[in-house]
Amino acid sequence: MSLKDKKILLGVSGSIAAYKAAILVRLLVKEGAQVKVILTESAKEFITPLTLATLSKNPVLSSFTSGATGEWNNHVDLGLWADVMLIAPASAHTIAKCANGIADNLLVATYLSARCPVFFAPAMDLDMYKHPSTLHNIDKLIAYGNKLINAEYGELASGLVGEGRLAEPEHIVQELRRHFLQHATLQGKKVLITAGPTQEPIDPARFISNHSSGKMGFAIAEAFSMAGAEVTIVSGPVSIPTPIGIKVEKVFSAQQMYEAVEKQFTESDIVILAAAVADYTPLHVADKKIKKKEDVFNIELTKTIDIAATLGKRKKTNQLIVGFALETDNELENAKGKLEKKNFDLIVLNSLQDKGAGFRYDTNKIKILDKEGNLYDFDLKSKQEVAQDIFNIVIEKM
Repeated sequence: MSLKDKKILLGVSGSIAAYKAAILVRLLVKEGAQVKVILTESAKEFITPLTLATLSKNPVLSSFTSGATGEWNNHVDLGLWADVMLIAPASAHTIAKCANGIADNLLVATYLSARCPVFFAPAMDLDMYKHPSTLHNIDKLIAYGNKLINAEYGELASGLVGEGRLAEPEHIVQELRRHFLQHATLQGKKVLITAGPTQEPIDPARFISNHSSGKMGFAIAEAFSMAGAEVTIVSGPVSIPTPIGIKVEKVFSAQQMYEAVEKQFTESDIVILAAAVADYTPLHVADKKIKKKEDVFNIELTKTIDIAATLGKRKKTNQLIVGFALETDNELENAKGKLEKKNFDLIVLNSLQDKGAGFRYDTNKIKILDKEGNLYDFDLKSKQEVAQDIFNIVIEKM
């Protein structure tokens, strides 16, 4: 879901992170949102009203009156106009004022007049962020019904490293999208997704694996999370940051993935098995690194547990399971066989014959088959768009 035609009132307080407000406004406008900006006086030391007025295409306000005419900037009207008020960055000073109703500037007065949901995105040094007084004020704001976009971990302006960085603008936009999707059909539903490769150890230094990047599984997770679902990813080793609002449990081997999934399977409404799980694992794992000696070296392999088939046998009538098939030949026939054998409701077919599809790419080309024999064929798209296609078919089946 985009933010098209949503009315976003952005409050910017005095913080070095105020420069990110320009990026944030640009992203919001690109989404189609209408944006109005209120700056505190101290915020002007970090970013100019002209910059934000140009990007938002609206005048930027910072005081109760405008110019020599004494025209009133009506904080009540501003609060009523907005679908959402967002204070980003929210400094410790502004958080304290809002928490205690100290309306000595236009931003806080507008906050006290707002009837819409209000989001706070803190930005400050790590000791300030964790100080009991700041935590107390944040707790008060949450108790009033406001929403917190947690500060992120990273290098701070002080040179210290820790929590306190303003959430990245892309993450803030994502939180706003999620807010407007709270009415979606998946609110309250639990979705379990597997992603990435597994690694089957040979010795302490080596393993058997595959080329899966986890991009597809993580994109699917974000699509379902954006629709209000409670999403858990069980992921093999990947280099993808943990998405906001999604729980990620990290594993290595097929056996570990099975154990993690098995614990959560019964309580899950939707299970999407997008991981590339190894079919075989070494029968014996060396406890020391194997030295290079023989010209020909053999490793005896044994089958791993078939996670999909095991879960398919336990599937309840109120659960929906989506499987994946990556094929190189007899693609439809193999996918249909897997759909039936493993008791899936849907199966997503990838072909390594399709350019730009499969492992590691940012794009994918899929077909989706269901139990009734329907076939949905899609063009090459970004994995985020593919995730939305999968989401739409799942919702249709539910």
